[in-house]
Amino acid sequence: MLELIKTDSNNPDFITLIKQLDSYLKTTDGDDHEFYNQYNGLDNIKHVVLAYLDKSPVGCGAFKPFKENTVEIKRMFTSKTTRGQGVASNILQELESWAKQLDYKDSILETGIRQIEAIQFYKKCNYQIIDNYGQYKGVKESICFKKAL
Repeated sequence: MLELIKTDSNNPDFITLIKQLDSYLKTTDGDDHEFYNQYNGLDNIKHVVLAYLDKSPVGCGAFKPFKENTVEIKRMFTSKTTRGQGVASNILQELESWAKQLDYKDSILETGIRQIEAIQFYKKCNYQIIDNYGQYKGVKESICFKKAL
């Protein structure tokens, strides 16, 4: 059974999953990895959701405040063995619910154009493509999304 817990970026299981995510992204992003990595630090991430199957960590996601009424979804990841089983959907729904409880109105996120599965996933979760925001403005390799919570 899937278990979700709320925590923060100091959780050792989160740190372990992020290392797996960064390793995966280093492969898919290639030469662009260092550019993206500068925006993926764990500082200021106080809202993390971890997913466990049989007490083993299999996925994570987080959000941080972006603007007054908006959060930015960060560090979404599921282990290869659990992809396609609804783990990411459950994590994202929990993050959105948590943000709503904290009175946020919108959620935004960025992913790379090479992350085809991620793009399809966010569209399936009712995220709409928007103009690139913040540090991603003018970055051709990025695609940004928004969803009203």
